Amino acid sequence: MEYSVHVRMNERLFLRDPESSELGRRIVRQGILLVNEIGFEDTTFRKLADRMGTKEASIYRYFENKHRLLVYLVAWYWQWLEFQLVFQTNNLTDPRQKLERLIRLLLFADLDESHNKDIDLRALHNIVVHESSKAYFTHHVTEDNRQQLFKPYKDLCHRIADIILAYNPTYPYARSLASSLIETAHYQAFFMENLPTLTDFGSKDITDPSEAMHKLLGFVRHLLFASLDA
Repeated sequence: MEYSVHVRMNERLFLRDPESSELGRRIVRQGILLVNEIGFEDTTFRKLADRMGTKEASIYRYFENKHRLLVYLVAWYWQWLEFQLVFQTNNLTDPRQKLERLIRLLLFADLDESHNKDIDLRALHNIVVHESSKAYFTHHVTEDNRQQLFKPYKDLCHRIADIILAYNPTYPYARSLASSLIETAHYQAFFMENLPTLTDFGSKDITDPSEAMHKLLGFVRHLLFASLDA
């Protein structure tokens, strides 16, 4: 089935809508590749401009600074992920099956990139795993929150919480579990790759990446259902 995803972004994230021009779209797409390759700390608009063959000032016409660009990318991902959750669970009636599908989505276990050829979703997922906490671990988080810059993340958590409550209506911590599930999946994926002794999936004995992912999926599944079935 062919489908397209149009993500409507908070206008406070940008000075000019990057989707309104070819240059703006290139800034976003090349920005994803650059941040994924060298990390948020080493990313600068000058490096991005050099990569694109344009002027640094051109990028500043779209984004106030690189932090705003990061928040934009992360917010885009949360909206895309919520769409995927709705789309892939639309025909499911069993809340447990929906939660199982959610776990695989969070860890990109079943990524279908065929309908998003212009955005490198795997690179964007890596950015979210490695950099997303930097979007809100700032001194100006309260003001950013007032401007609803984190609404896509909240919307996703609320949707997950609704599925959790459909599975266990008496569970008292649905929203806390929803956000913890996302963060745990991403932190453990980060540790597995970079700080393996903090996980049970990064042992030198596990040489097959698919085996490590299988164990990580099992851990996240256990964390979720051990809480809900207690």
